[in-house]
Amino acid sequence: MQQPLDPHDLDTGTLALFAGFAATSAVQDELAAHGFPDLRMSHGYVFQHLLHARPTIGDLAEKLDMTQQGASKAVAELERLGYTERLPDPHDARIRRVTLTPRGHEAVAAARHARAALEKRLRHRFGTTALNAARTLLADLLDDLGGAAAIQRREVRPPR
Repeated sequence: MQQPLDPHDLDTGTLALFAGFAATSAVQDELAAHGFPDLRMSHGYVFQHLLHARPTIGDLAEKLDMTQQGASKAVAELERLGYTERLPDPHDARIRRVTLTPRGHEAVAAARHARAALEKRLRHRFGTTALNAARTLLADLLDDLGGAAAIQRREVRPPR
């Protein structure tokens, strides 16, 4: 059996990062088991901007703080995988807007379900009080470090 990790062996940011990576990995495993084996964490950065809007590639590039070429490449990959499509703007056919396909919406629902299942598992393992305290501390850390506003605006960008 593996020894428990000493929380003093790593700094707070690294612990939070690795806990996030482990949670993401658990969600991705669940997604793969439910028919979405090709989704990666990086796809979520694009998906967040397609939930309530149909941006252009330029809009998406700006939101993701990347070049239009980079945004176009990301969307092209998601198109090949069947999660997004580019449709003509209803007011100007020269403009193409990116939207989620039905499979994209199914993937979002599956990811939400996987995250909820993980939360349930963590509550069972650690208890509601402890998990709520950890969540509150992480939210306070995000706020203190300047990351909360981007989350609230759905403008989280990939790490540089």
